[in-house]
Amino acid sequence: MTKAGLSIIDEVESAIRMGSPEKGLETARRVTELFLCSAGNFDDEQIALFDDVLARLIGTIELRAIADMGARVALAEISAQLAPIAQAPPSVIRRLANNDEIRIAGPVLQESARLDDGELVKIASSKGEPHLLAVAGRWWLKEIVTDALLARRYPSVSRRLAANPGARVSGGGFAIIVGQAESDPELAVSVGVRVDLPSELRRQLLRSATDAVRTRLLSRAPPHLFEEIQSAIAAVTIGVEREMSGVRDFEGAKRAIANLKATGQLDEATLFGFAGQRRYEETVAALAALSGSTIEVIRPLMQSLREDGLLVPCKAAQLSWETTVAVLESRFATGAMKPADIATAQGHYARMTAENAKRTLRFWQVRAL
Repeated sequence: MTKAGLSIIDEVESAIRMGSPEKGLETARRVTELFLCSAGNFDDEQIALFDDVLARLIGTIELRAIADMGARVALAEISAQLAPIAQAPPSVIRRLANNDEIRIAGPVLQESARLDDGELVKIASSKGEPHLLAVAGRWWLKEIVTDALLARRYPSVSRRLAANPGARVSGGGFAIIVGQAESDPELAVSVGVRVDLPSELRRQLLRSATDAVRTRLLSRAPPHLFEEIQSAIAAVTIGVEREMSGVRDFEGAKRAIANLKATGQLDEATLFGFAGQRRYEETVAALAALSGSTIEVIRPLMQSLREDGLLVPCKAAQLSWETTVAVLESRFATGAMKPADIATAQGHYARMTAENAKRTLRFWQVRAL
């Protein structure tokens, strides 16, 4: 610690002993400035010393801040100065974050890296809406924190989280947001265009959305989501209520299909059996093997509500139409395709050549690498 630093520490002790509010405010500002000047050069022991003296000063200022606007302004300034500092004194940051005055707590709640997930969850569970809004604006949030925020059911917090690309949201958290979005068009649009929103929840959202919200979703959708949202809108518009099969672990299916192939037992009849029983993983793995493709290429085709993409590997494998229909319907855990959709798909399939299908599949496979 420099001589100037030691002098400041002595001044802190004097200010606390004297109990002078003005002296305490002035000293807190000077200690903060001293820390900011060389924050990146302090070791853990020096940071701990600053942590101790600043925490003691802030404790005295907080008592005055209840009735003194100047003291509240000073604390808010200190909060804003320390918030972006990675090595900021940790107990001081926690003390500021828990202040009931949002102008004081807000800067560190929104930005300080010194607040761990446990502290953020505690604040999310106990503080009011302004504090939760500040936490929801952090550039990166884990699911444990967003779950705690969403559990409070503040619509404003849900809107901020939905619009925050750095906020990771669990399936349960998304379910809360989608439920709120039924009566909140802005929230519906914000959450509807999130790439991590589970497909089944996106369809649930679209079922209750107005035409105006659906139109806005399409206008806001990123390119890689446009077709999925468009297909989902078409599906809910015509009343398709089939349940899409979930994506699960394919490792076991890959091994099983590899064994069947090695022993000469993998053929169209085997695939037809898997598809007819809606054994999703085995159907994907078998179709990949028979078409000369990979699970990474086939899986997104199976998850799409559109049939035309999945027709390509089926034609490349030269499957019969009966087996192709079974594969198309195996995308869903329950229900069946409408006769009109089957007829349309059959027309596309008849016009497609195996050579073109194999060429398209090779192109998709290169892109998936």
